[in-house]
Amino acid sequence: MNAATEPAASPAGRPPAVLFLCVHNAGRSQMALGWLRHLGGDRVTGLSGGSEPKTEVNKVAVAAMAEAGVDISGESPKPWTYDMLDAVDVVVTMGCGDACPVLPGKRYEDWEAADPADRSLDEVRPIRDDIEMRVRDLLARLDVEVT
Repeated sequence: MNAATEPAASPAGRPPAVLFLCVHNAGRSQMALGWLRHLGGDRVTGLSGGSEPKTEVNKVAVAAMAEAGVDISGESPKPWTYDMLDAVDVVVTMGCGDACPVLPGKRYEDWEAADPADRSLDEVRPIRDDIEMRVRDLLARLDVEVT
């Protein structure tokens, strides 16, 4: 998968939509979704899913995001579905390799972000900050104003 330099435009009349995918949908993709919603508000739609979802979101990722003022504590890992893929303009994969689906006509970006699993809060903070910068860049390329 090659990183897309220009995400696909969304159909007129609706905000652009992004799907974040990782294996467990418990860390990276949940943090990215949290940043997208926090920064983009109702000007963008976000979804996340995993190929092998865990039973709960990584507690250290939740704590790291809370420090930054983003609450992801109410999220839960879920499997990705083809309905999710159909509903979005951009698919961001985060370390799931061949387990992530690739559909023709969708724009893909592959973000090589470290996995927060089994890491301390001090180790997760830089991952959180890296994901924030990537989401900010994506929002800028989607022409979504950041709050």
